[in-house]
Amino acid sequence: MKHRSIKGLLALLLVALAALAALAWRPSIAQSAPAPRSAFEPGLLRQGEQLAAIGNCASCHTAPEGPPFAGGTALKTPFGTIYGSNITPDPETGIGGWSEDAFRRALREGVSRDGHLLYPAFPYDHFTRLQDQDIAALYTFVMTRDPVRFVPPANKLVFPLQFRPLIAGWNLLYLDKGPRPPQASQSADWNRGAYLVDALAHCAACHSPRNQLGAERRDAAFDGGEAEGWHATALNVHSPSPVPWSAEALAAYLQTGLVADHAITAGPMQDVVHSLSHAPVEDVHAIAVYVQSLMGAPTPQQQARESASRQRASQPSVALPTPAGDAQLALGAGVFASSCASCHDLGRQLSSASGLRMPLAIALYLPDPRNLVHIVRDGIQPPPGQPGRWMPAFDGELSDDQIAALAAWLRQVAAAQPPWLDLAQAVQDSRKPSP
Repeated sequence: MKHRSIKGLLALLLVALAALAALAWRPSIAQSAPAPRSAFEPGLLRQGEQLAAIGNCASCHTAPEGPPFAGGTALKTPFGTIYGSNITPDPETGIGGWSEDAFRRALREGVSRDGHLLYPAFPYDHFTRLQDQDIAALYTFVMTRDPVRFVPPANKLVFPLQFRPLIAGWNLLYLDKGPRPPQASQSADWNRGAYLVDALAHCAACHSPRNQLGAERRDAAFDGGEAEGWHATALNVHSPSPVPWSAEALAAYLQTGLVADHAITAGPMQDVVHSLSHAPVEDVHAIAVYVQSLMGAPTPQQQARESASRQRASQPSVALPTPAGDAQLALGAGVFASSCASCHDLGRQLSSASGLRMPLAIALYLPDPRNLVHIVRDGIQPPPGQPGRWMPAFDGELSDDQIAALAAWLRQVAAAQPPWLDLAQAVQDSRKPSP
């Protein structure tokens, strides 16, 4: 009886695997000869270049100090490391043999030219929203890059995710194909921004939480998420910013990384801002209009938080009273006075190098201290070879205890927020490599 049960289970497993393989099967699309650059229409090429900037394509498909779009960037996920693919028109190691139909299928369905399924670290669940004309423009752009012969490293995934047909089940659950219609009740800017945010910019991929299968939680869109070991802040009514965003301030931030009363860009957002600095101003403005609409008008609670934050920021942070009898907070106040106040207590002017007054820094208002610890330990450096805002790193100058004390003081005194309960662990974890 026991043997019959085992045989039955094995039979069911084989049937399930066969069904999954059938679901995952996609035909290959024949290779096509790479077209010469002169075959592509210049206007479509310019449009594609601008769209690639909005999609921040270079960030995932260009390795540090590597050739543009040749792949090799390590994308660390909870399921292992996936390496960005070579999307130059090299016919052997890139996509030089891809037709526009093959390119469209990859963006809309997550299927490679040869028929294998792509991992959703490539955000085809967003790119599926792209309109045909924009796909044609992006195809023109990538096919006119310099071809590079380069094979990225093999992916390193936990078992059994190397078995790509499993992605068919993920697609069945979470891939909602096709463009979405505009909303007639909204403005042209809002609809353009909604399209760009949802499709090419794939903002929710970082700024939404994910479930155990790595899919965005549809019930918590833009509630905040994860990006390369950083917390990606909420972009909706739960925005933790001490100063509510206007569409104008947000648009300027997305293209320059620096606006009044807000912190400069850090972490993965630096690459996003660098790319958007090359995007059309009107498109970035449309993105800002849409995102600001998700945040909505400031609530009474947010208005009160802004008023209190501005009041604390009206004086140097070293003058803020530190509760007596708390040794950690006293240590943090001393660290701030000796290492931070000379920049952050001057009051920032956009034309100067002075830092933001700390009660206005969003990192102090986040649900966990990761971003603040990253910034203190590693500083803020522009991407290699690119201009950008700068802050020195204090790793090696401050001990873990000093960084924890500084973070505790900033959180409780400068921001007047409840203590972070996992602060000491966050400081220790900041020395570990990303998963």
